[in-house]
Amino acid sequence: MKIGVIADDFTGASDIALTLSEAGMRVAQFIDTPRDPADPALEAGVISLKSRTAPVDEAVRASLAACDWLLQQGARQIVFKVCSTFDSTPKGNIGPVLDALADRLGAKATIVCPAFPENGRSVYQGHLFVQDVLLNECGMEDHPLTPMTDPDLRRVLAAQSTRPIGHVPEVTVMAGADAIRAALPGNGHVIVDAIRDADLVQIGAAAKGAPLVCGGSGIALGLPANFGAQPKTAEWAPITGPGVVLSGSCSRATREQVKLYQAHAEAMEISAEDAISGTANVHAIADWVCAQTTPPLVYSSADPQIVREAQARFGQDRAAHALETLFAELAAELARRGVRRFLVAGGETSGAVVQGLGVSAFTIGPRLAAGVPALRVEGSDPIALALKSGNFGGPTFFKDALDILEGQI
Repeated sequence: MKIGVIADDFTGASDIALTLSEAGMRVAQFIDTPRDPADPALEAGVISLKSRTAPVDEAVRASLAACDWLLQQGARQIVFKVCSTFDSTPKGNIGPVLDALADRLGAKATIVCPAFPENGRSVYQGHLFVQDVLLNECGMEDHPLTPMTDPDLRRVLAAQSTRPIGHVPEVTVMAGADAIRAALPGNGHVIVDAIRDADLVQIGAAAKGAPLVCGGSGIALGLPANFGAQPKTAEWAPITGPGVVLSGSCSRATREQVKLYQAHAEAMEISAEDAISGTANVHAIADWVCAQTTPPLVYSSADPQIVREAQARFGQDRAAHALETLFAELAAELARRGVRRFLVAGGETSGAVVQGLGVSAFTIGPRLAAGVPALRVEGSDPIALALKSGNFGGPTFFKDALDILEGQI
């Protein structure tokens, strides 16, 4: 293994796995840290953790365990993959995990760059933009678990980390890899600007030989070339059969996708109250899903105000746990009934669904949208999945992705 990735959620893991695969590396995505050794022919291993919103100590322990396993497989560089909107709170978890990984690996100055220009995420003067607005104006300020109210990544990370926080500006990045490398301080974490894919390629070149790098999936654009990889297109064997869309994301993009998909297929909304009270019965929902001829939509993607009201009434953790448990149990029941295509929106929801399905590893297929690959679970009855971060994909993503998984496009 050449590159080892520790991802703090499941959608982010498949996102960076796609980037590495398209760059020409042989990639596998694992659910949690494996107990057995990896295939020696594997060039990149991506470990999916559900640590983004876990208690800090738990997130650190899980990330260090993943790091140790990847090093045992021969990984020469560790990537800590975080969301391209840097989802975190003043307590963590990005800073504490990054500090712990840097200590474990003996890293001095660690490059940090969540930019993903293809999906509208850019870092300029240390500030994170989503399309043409600052992070705290794009809707992320209303995130139910990790509201992002400060676009200055230096301040965000400084509140979480015990290490010095540096910055490499875009003018230096545009001068190339050597200039970036020369601008890195002797220690600490360094926010590096990037507004173009070309910037990320140069940042990747500057990170050659570094034991630790942190960023979104875009950070992986320039890393495979350091190990001699050449770009390639992934193959895909279509999976037919019943499908379903499960959406727990409350992002603006997902809510628009939900709205448009309702014009194409039947939909059922599940509220936090439904999940907590038991009104939402898994077997009854599964009966309804299996009775549809077109892959239906089961969603809890509510308006931010509705989410806030539910959190105030039931508590943030209780509401989130109830919905995630319902989606996990529903996915398991649907798989038992023969559903073979699962499209899941939202990082926490994706983690719940994957755990409900009991999946341990994925094969990475072609892209369904920027940052979203087709995923295949091998077996006598293969399952196809698409795990989508909240803000990813175009307006008609749900239908388009299901069609690609089935081989229609």
